[in-house]
Amino acid sequence: MNESTASTVVLPALPLPQWKDTYYTLHMWTQIVGKIRLTLSPKLNHWWQVPLYVNARGLTTSTIPYQQQNFEILFDFIDHQLVIHTSSGAIAHIALEPKSVAEFYQELMAVLQSLGIEVKIRALPDEVPNPIPFAEDRQHSSYDREYVERWWQILMQTDKIFKEFRARFIGKCSPVHFFWGSFDLAVTRFSGRRAPERAQTDAITREAYSHEVISHGFWTGSGPIQAPAFYSYTVPAPLGLDKELIRPHNAFYSAEMSEFILMYDDMRQAESPQRVLLEFMQSTYEAGANLANWDRQALER
Repeated sequence: MNESTASTVVLPALPLPQWKDTYYTLHMWTQIVGKIRLTLSPKLNHWWQVPLYVNARGLTTSTIPYQQQNFEILFDFIDHQLVIHTSSGAIAHIALEPKSVAEFYQELMAVLQSLGIEVKIRALPDEVPNPIPFAEDRQHSSYDREYVERWWQILMQTDKIFKEFRARFIGKCSPVHFFWGSFDLAVTRFSGRRAPERAQTDAITREAYSHEVISHGFWTGSGPIQAPAFYSYTVPAPLGLDKELIRPHNAFYSAEMSEFILMYDDMRQAESPQRVLLEFMQSTYEAGANLANWDRQALER
């Protein structure tokens, strides 16, 4: 996406209170689909076999291996269907509409079984307070098409900008991932050095942060940030990172989150949202990389 194209894109508002019920339901649905990919895919470094990916119609698992065939699960946010394609040519659809998490879970598992795909997942949500087993969650059942489409439009534009930022880096860098556990879109750069052992953390966190990283992402808001926002963090965080000057002027360091934050509304209302987001990503990367003594000459294009 070039600058002239980006400046003509009108990014939608996404106030958290207006769609929080749909957001939570969709979060659980993406967790179910993501856990299917997780269960059947070979383990990759930093859990890169886990995420979903933005595509031209919504979010996809990409190809999932199963016995002698492959299949793919797609959240289609244009026709509002969950679509399952298999390498044998079979296609199945599930309507994306108001329905409980339990109903979605049961329907998807039944459809997979009808396609000859037997999979058993850990059917409990991750990274949410007071998790309810998927098969028992009948209290979350909202699906507002308008807000789902707004959210997806934001993901599409953000994915383009993240990919442009990623292209500036020739060191190890993740793809642009949608992590269903935390419901955020993220891209992560690596210094190439191992990080200090995180002995007191869980196995998931130890693997995710086994090496030095600077990560950037977008999420719809939670905890102390009750609105959609972009973030940046450096792990391990070098001394003095919170004091670094970053751009644009309305970005800030959140002591509660231990992250730099750029509110989405500040970005979308800017004259050039693309330029503002790239400025935020570049300045926060430079802050972390310089303080942590990354070999920037070897890592950057």
